[in-house]
Amino acid sequence: MMNKQQVFEKTRLPGIRNIIVVASGKGGVGKSTVAAGLALSLALEGYSTGLMDADLYGPSIPVLFGLQDQKPEAREQDGKTIIEPFIRSGIKLMSIGFFIDPKQAVLWRGPLASKALKELLNETNWGNLDYLIIDTPPGTGDIHITLLQQYEIAGVIVVTTPQIVAISDVKKAIAMFCDENVGAPILGIVENMAWFTPSLHPGEKYYLFGQGGGETLSKSFHIPLLAQIPFNETICSSCDAGRLDNLFTDKGVKESFDHLLNCILYSKIGIVLNR
Repeated sequence: MMNKQQVFEKTRLPGIRNIIVVASGKGGVGKSTVAAGLALSLALEGYSTGLMDADLYGPSIPVLFGLQDQKPEAREQDGKTIIEPFIRSGIKLMSIGFFIDPKQAVLWRGPLASKALKELLNETNWGNLDYLIIDTPPGTGDIHITLLQQYEIAGVIVVTTPQIVAISDVKKAIAMFCDENVGAPILGIVENMAWFTPSLHPGEKYYLFGQGGGETLSKSFHIPLLAQIPFNETICSSCDAGRLDNLFTDKGVKESFDHLLNCILYSKIGIVLNR
C-alpha cells in the first residue's frame, strides 16, 4: 500500500512551460488523434509545441504524421545522448515507434517501459516549448504512474466516446488522476466520435455510439466538458495517409478543436497554465 505521506521529487523538463497529458482508460477512443489535433491547433496559433508519443505498446504518431520507418538523428554531447525530434506542421515529434520494428510486439515489463519513457523525454532535444502534449497508452499503468510521480504535469485531458463501455473505463482513469498522492489537475473531458456527419450532408448527425456520455462524466465528476468532436468517413483515411492536417478541412471538426484550444489558452477551465 502506498504511504500517504510519501512525497515524490518531480522533474521539470528545462525549457518546457507546460506538459499536458492526454489519456483515457479505454483504447480505441481516438486519444492519439485528439492529442495530435490539439498539438496542431497550438502550433497553428503560433505556440512552440511538442508531441510525445508515450504509447509504447501501440504508437500512432509515426502513422499520423507519415513517418513510418523513419529514424531520428541521435548524437553524443558532453557524454549524453541527444535525440533530434522530427518536425512536421511546426510540431516537434518524438515516439518510441521510431525505434522499434512495427511488426514486432513490445514485450517490456513495467520497469523497462518506464526507463524507455524517461530516456525519450529527457534525451530529446525539445528546445523551448510552450506546450508538450503527451499521448499516453490506454489504461492506468506504469507509463501514467511514471509521468505523474516523476514529472511536473500542468494538466490532463481525458478522452472518451459516448459509449457506456468506454465511460466505465474512463471513470477509472479519472480516479487515478484525482488520487491525492500522484494525481494531476484534470483540465477537462473531450468526447470524441460524438456523432457521425457525412461529408456530403453536413447538416446531418447520427449518434452511432450513443449520446451524452461526455456530459454524464462531466456532471458526475464536476469536470468541464471541453469539446465534442464529430467524425466523418474521410477522417480515417486522412490519418492513415499521414495527413493529419486534413482533419481541419471538416468544419465541424475544426470548430470542435478551436473550442478545445480556446479552453486551454484562455483559462475557461479554471486552471492557470504557464504563459
